[in-house]
Amino acid sequence: SFELVRIIDQAKDDVRSFLGAATGPVFAGESGTELLFRVISVAVLEASEGGDVVGSTLEHPATVSACARWSKIANRNLVQVPHNDETGTVTVEDYRPYVTKDTRVATILHTSPVTGMAVDVKGIADLIRSVSPDCYIIVDGIQHAAHGGLDIDSYGIDGYVISPYKVFSRHGYGIAWVSERLGNLPHDSLIGAPVDQWDLGTRDTASFATFSEVVNYFDWLGSNFTDSTDRRERIEAAGKAIHSHEKDLTDAMLYGVSGQDGLAAMSEVAVIGGIDNPLREGLVSIMVEEKTAVEVVSALREAGIRVHARKNDHYSGNVLGPLNLEDCVRVSMCHYNTEEEVAQFLSAMQSIVGK
Repeated sequence: SFELVRIIDQAKDDVRSFLGAATGPVFAGESGTELLFRVISVAVLEASEGGDVVGSTLEHPATVSACARWSKIANRNLVQVPHNDETGTVTVEDYRPYVTKDTRVATILHTSPVTGMAVDVKGIADLIRSVSPDCYIIVDGIQHAAHGGLDIDSYGIDGYVISPYKVFSRHGYGIAWVSERLGNLPHDSLIGAPVDQWDLGTRDTASFATFSEVVNYFDWLGSNFTDSTDRRERIEAAGKAIHSHEKDLTDAMLYGVSGQDGLAAMSEVAVIGGIDNPLREGLVSIMVEEKTAVEVVSALREAGIRVHARKNDHYSGNVLGPLNLEDCVRVSMCHYNTEEEVAQFLSAMQSIVGK
């Protein structure tokens, strides 16, 4: 119906406002993982022959697996930039030795879901463009999207993928944006369809509608921090406010709040990426001496606090393995959390470490 088409078209405009992307196809898929596979496959298959596909060891297995599969099929070299184990991130200088004029496709992780550390997407993209101007650059924004502002047009990239269930929506779909340049490459589509049409078959209107409400929420949130009548400016204000508040929360968790010692004062606790790391976004991953992650998660659950165990498996082994860790506890926060909740967490941690 016309109304369903209107809802989908409105949602695509809303996604562009959220991402800060003036143009380029927006489409939904089964999940963020499925969309990373899809976008990466097109870039790797359709880029100029030969050359390299470059990513980092920090990246989620969705990106790594897609690059490994399609680079082999397209007869390209797969190059992995080693991330920094101590800081839990990867930098422009880490990428520099691996980027050449033969870099055809490059991938970047915006924020690690294991370490919680952000990556300088624009800086790395600028480096790649200066060496290999025609390279297709694809970014995994799944962890970052809820924790800070997005400004796609300033990054100079060709693809960005998010998972709405990590941005206050529901499971069951992912959202991708691609540049007009990548969007016009040959890809799975119906014969006779518009060249930039990436939707396949009848869309789930409800998924688009739910993400419109997510963007409406960011719009409302930003209106509390700016008097601007421009929607994009309000969304940007929301991103800045979220980032600032979450830094306050992670600082409180690390250094203490409301009379509670922070994690930095607990000798039994180690923090992945180090205590003093300005790249941290709303997440602290920890280990506790002589306790498994599952034991810590269970103890915190009994105290009414929900955290997650990450294990040295095919999801997190790329980060935990080099640190010789079998597991860690991922403590995630969002802008709706409070310092009072952080204080409750720290009190529970004091009990767990036996103080």
